[in-house]
Amino acid sequence: MSKIYDIIVIGAGPAGLAAGIYGGRSKRSTLILEKAREGGQIIYTSEIANYPGSLDKESGISLIERMKSQVLKFGAELIYDTATEVDLSGEIKKVKGIAETYQGRTVIIASGAYPISIGAPGEMSFTGRGVSYCATCDGAFFSGLEVFVVGGGDSAITEAIELTNHARKVTVIHRRDQLRAVESLQEKAFANPKIDFMWDSVVKELRGGEVLDTVVVENVKTGKETVIKADPNDGFLGVFVFIGFKPTTELFAGKIDMENGYILTDEEMRTNVPGVFAAGDLRKKTFRQVITAVADGALAAVQAAKYIDSMGGE
Repeated sequence: MSKIYDIIVIGAGPAGLAAGIYGGRSKRSTLILEKAREGGQIIYTSEIANYPGSLDKESGISLIERMKSQVLKFGAELIYDTATEVDLSGEIKKVKGIAETYQGRTVIIASGAYPISIGAPGEMSFTGRGVSYCATCDGAFFSGLEVFVVGGGDSAITEAIELTNHARKVTVIHRRDQLRAVESLQEKAFANPKIDFMWDSVVKELRGGEVLDTVVVENVKTGKETVIKADPNDGFLGVFVFIGFKPTTELFAGKIDMENGYILTDEEMRTNVPGVFAAGDLRKKTFRQVITAVADGALAAVQAAKYIDSMGGE
């Protein structure tokens, strides 16, 4: 492709779409590349209650559809193609896709991250219907109910403590006989009367009808299975998975500074490579939510425009 875009955004999740909105509105030629379907993880969220200005009964899909409409309204292009190779050196960056190669003065990497799944039967089918990967997002939906947290690290225990603000009981399921979380978090968890523990255990299967109502847990040492059913008065229960996230950054390995796969940026979303920015969950940061991803994307696009101005771009 002979056209040289001002901004190429890789990924059409909340961060990438926000970058597209700000890039297009600033009258910079902006291209968003998406390999599959816009939205990323958020499209699996059935209801969003903590995003400012969200509609009543807002779903991840409905929010993303409105974001996409804004992207197109402000003139950014959205092309479905899979980036297979990047050349971030020089003033003109190149992103090779399956269909063709795209050129841009700047690149915003917004390809996201995804939670590591437990791999149990039923996990995918009950995602958004009892299975969650975000206590901050979904904890309120389980007010007064029983929930289970899978994992034993800092994130799992932090989220378990957070869930006690909503659930009547939180059980941590951990495959080892002791937690990996820092001592201060362990002390808080052990002191919380709402938190119980199932040691040396893994989730083997998740069952239910319209919603999750049964969890099958196996003890890894004895092989004994325990079938946990929701209280009949509740009708369903929740499973929150916190065994880690994996950033989608393999394409940029060796081309940009990272730490444990997460891209390093400054507060302005700039990476160590001039003209290359990163936004959203693939950045190294402490809080990953739709609202922070959108903020990242907007700031990355603003800084990309400033970079173009500094280089004398039109």
